[in-house]
Parts: sequence; C-alpha cells; structure tokens
Amino acid sequence: MLMGSFNSSHIQQQQQQDHLNHPNNNNISDLQLYHHHLHHHHISDQPPLIMSTSPSISPTHLRHLLITCAELISHLDFPSAHRLISLLSSNSSPFGDSTERLTHHFVKALCFRLNINPNYSPTTIGPLTALTNAASASASSSSNYLFLPVLQEEEDNNEEALHSCYLTLNQITPFIRFSHLTANQAILEAIDASHLSIHILDFDIMHGVQWPPLMQALVERSYNSPLHPPPTLRITATGRDLTLLLRTGERLLRFAQSLGLAFQFHPLVLNNTSRPSDLISPSTLGLHQNEVLAVNCVLYLHTLVTDDSRDLFLFLQKIKSLNPKVFTIANKEANHNNHLFFNRFVEALDHYGAVFDSLEATLPPNSRERLVVEEWFGREIKDVVGIEGEKRKQRHESYETFWEVVLRRAGFENVPLSPFALSQAKLLLRLHYPSEGYQLRIFNDSFFLGWQNRPLFSVSSWH
Repeated sequence: MLMGSFNSSHIQQQQQQDHLNHPNNNNISDLQLYHHHLHHHHISDQPPLIMSTSPSISPTHLRHLLITCAELISHLDFPSAHRLISLLSSNSSPFGDSTERLTHHFVKALCFRLNINPNYSPTTIGPLTALTNAASASASSSSNYLFLPVLQEEEDNNEEALHSCYLTLNQITPFIRFSHLTANQAILEAIDASHLSIHILDFDIMHGVQWPPLMQALVERSYNSPLHPPPTLRITATGRDLTLLLRTGERLLRFAQSLGLAFQFHPLVLNNTSRPSDLISPSTLGLHQNEVLAVNCVLYLHTLVTDDSRDLFLFLQKIKSLNPKVFTIANKEANHNNHLFFNRFVEALDHYGAVFDSLEATLPPNSRERLVVEEWFGREIKDVVGIEGEKRKQRHESYETFWEVVLRRAGFENVPLSPFALSQAKLLLRLHYPSEGYQLRIFNDSFFLGWQNRPLFSVSSWH
C-alpha cells in the first residue's frame, strides 16, 4: 500500500530543470555560477564584516552556491570558500523563509568547519569569525522577531537542554509521535494479553513520552479481556544523566498509579567510558524468567555507528542473545555517514531541506517553537558538516542499504507492521498534521514518513 511516492529522481529532475532555466545559464557549472555572483555582487578578496541582509538569490541558486562552497572546501580552496560564505551569509537568516533558515544553519556549520581546519590560516579565520559574529548580532538585534532560544556551543552536551528541545520537537512535528505510535503498536501486537509481566528495555528514553499511551492501551486491553488482569510493567531506561532519568521515572510512576497499573522503573546510566553493549546482560538488566522482553531503540542506533561499526554489531548481537519478543527501531532516513565530506554535505542539504520545508508548511514564521526545533536540527547539521573523525556523532544511515542488512546479519527477522498500525499513523497525520506534504509509505514491511518525495524517518519491528 502506498500513500505517497518517494522518488529521488523527481527531485533531481526538478533541480536540473531549475538550473537550466537560470537566465544566465548556458550549461554553466556551479563554479561558474559562483564566479557570476562574485562579479554581480562585487565581492572583493577580503569580505566586508557586515553585508546587506536583503535576500537577492533564489532558493535554487542558494542551494547551488552551498554545494559549490562544499566543493571548494573539498578541493582545499579555502579563500574562495571564505568569499562564498560571505555571500551566503548575507542571503541567509534564522528568521526568513525555509531556504534562508536552512542556509543560515549550513553557513554556521561551514564556518565551524573552516575555523577548526588546520590548513586555515589565522589571518583568514579572524575576518570570517568577525563576519559570523556581526551577522548573528544583526539578526538578534531585530525588534520584529522573538529572540532565538539558541542551543549554545557549551550546551551541546547539556542533557537538560537537549531534552527540552526534544519535547518541543515531539510537540510540533509528527516524526517522533509517528515513531512512538508505530513502535507501541508493534509491541502491543507482539505481546498479547496473556503475558502478565512485561519488561521494556528502552535505550535513551529522554522524557519517556512514548510510554504513557502504551500504559493506557495495556490497561484498556485488560478491561476487554476479563480473564487477563493488567500486566506488571517494568521499564529499564538508559540515559546519560541520572537526575533526569529519575525525574522521568517519577513521572511515569505517577501516571501508572493513576491507571492502577503495577509499574517499576530502573535507570541505567551510560557514560563515555563504557560501551552500551557492556551493560547488556540478564544480570545487569535484572531479567526475570516469567517476563516477556521488548527492546526499543528510537533515534538511538545511529549513535553506535562508527567507521567500522564494531560497537553496533556487538550491541545487536547482545540484544539478540536476550531473545526479546520484539525489537522496535526508529531511525532517520538519511546517509550522513559517508566518509567523503562533499557527498555527506549534499545528502544533509537534501535531508534537512525537506525537514525545514515541512516546518515552514506547519508553523508560522514567528513561531518560537519552530526556532527551537530548527536550532535542534542546526546542531545536527553542525555535527554532520563541521566535524570529522570519531567526534562526529550524527551518523544516520538508510534503512534499505544499511539497517536492514546489519539487522539480518545479526540474526534478526523483520516482523511486518500491521494494517491497524498503518491506519493509526494515517489518523495521526490527518488529525494533527493535515498538510498534504507529509507522505507515508510501506517498504519491506516497514513504515516510512517523509515530506513531499523524500523519506525522513523509518520505523520497523524485529525479533
């Protein structure tokens, strides 16, 4: 069944047509387009500290220029990239349309990358940093907009700030709610009412917003099955901050008590010195023989991906050894782990371009929540574009070419998501996110939610 067609060739054809329709284009290259803009806008060798903030470049050409800038960086032509960043900066804004906002965050990521590049001389870094600071000050000083709730560099590892952004993302976009809803339905269908003790192992639980609907569904199901009382539910949840984990556990406990559901919560702190796979054992997790186990990984597995992915394979093998009744997975549908910077850049530009377009269609320009979520995605863009090597954490992979392969290699079998799960996902979109741009499809018994012709998130179930 297909609600929408994700066809990358359509996007490519449209981009090619837009390029051909450029009034000054006679099969010109991106580099030629760049030089055209240098001449047209009179950009000197040394960029001014403050440039005009009135956009004058079309969205299609902004995309071409961003790609050209990435190409220049790939060729180690940093002075030319520096000048092009000046042009892009003057045509970007965190308060503009979706393309201007997207360009703003990619410019920030490129500036971050160039400032830490060892081939970049101090004399070049100085003006670029001043330019970025001046542009940021100019944008922030506008009295027509709310101040940006920026996730500052020093807050990148602040768990509480990340949790707050995550909550906002959950509230205003369908992606996380779709992932939670679909994963919960897979768990309910895998664990029927005859099971009286359920244990859920949730990796990176965040605020735990996934679980109250599941609790309610378990209780309601028992009402409809007089022979089966409500089960006992235990959740073992991982995170990096014990205080936040305990708060999450307290909220879930209060909700379970309001339903009359027997509930236990066990926090499991992950730190930078230990691998998640080291903590996966029946003794560490306190598994009981009479309970059925479900393992849940929503937007988590990509954090285990590395250049060789040894930790990921070991993690999956350990999960398989626990013999869970169901293993639910949600991931971003993207290829942000390419070792070539240019390829990774173009993929990120297309992925986050679709995300920013969806936000523009859903929320007004002066929405504070929209700014918060765009800062969340901007942080990801900085990681994908601005960081190399082991420090890069946002290593998203696609379902078809990566996740399906590694899961089967680890011994898992795909469990088809049900027609009822599909109808629930459709209902979620129709009631809360009525924009026609959101599209849902099924591929290899898994669900994909995307914007227009591009899939952005996938959910699958395994055992």
